[in-house]
Amino acid sequence: MILVWIPYFHDNENMESEDIIRVLSALAQESRLAVYRLLVQAGPEGLPAGRIAELTNIPPSSLSFHLKELSHAGLVSSRQESRFVIYSADFSTMNAVLGYLAENCCEGVSCVPACVPPDESIQ
Repeated sequence: MILVWIPYFHDNENMESEDIIRVLSALAQESRLAVYRLLVQAGPEGLPAGRIAELTNIPPSSLSFHLKELSHAGLVSSRQESRFVIYSADFSTMNAVLGYLAENCCEGVSCVPACVPPDESIQ
């Protein structure tokens, strides 16, 4: 992954406290955190739900619930490919959370690089 400096925006405005709380609440559970980290590692291509279940040892019925929670928090998106549902991490939300948490760090000067997956990198 390539790190670049970009401002943190979510839906054209900075994230608010309630957005951050929703995101952090979704991640404050062991299985959801594991799923999200796996999807970040997979990059923009994402992974099919079945493969996520295999890699995390989460039963499909439980995984469905966790993916729904991550999706409601804006952390993951899904797309249909043939008969598979592919899930991928929403890097803009991740960057917005990191930016929010570090907003007042270093005397108000942004010091957190944003993550840009390879196919979205600025060349």
